[in-house]
Amino acid sequence: MPIIKSAKKSLLQSNRRRVFNQRRVNKMKSLIKQAKTLIKDKKKEEALKLLPESYKAIDKAVKRGVIKKNTANRKKSRLTKAIQKIS
Repeated sequence: MPIIKSAKKSLLQSNRRRVFNQRRVNKMKSLIKQAKTLIKDKKKEEALKLLPESYKAIDKAVKRGVIKKNTANRKKSRLTKAIQKIS
């Protein structure tokens, strides 16, 4: 445990940020999982409806620095590609 006052404050801030970041990551991952299950079940229309919501979650994660920009672009690209493959 920190002893110095500024270190205590820093610990509180990092814990608070961690909670917010975990929330963003969990939201992003759950939406991607939902989309993947829809893709597996060949439900293209429903997957397409979920796509903007997934994009939003991914972009918010990038904006807050939870994931890197290239990682986000890769996730979005692969998701879109998988949806378009459904016949």
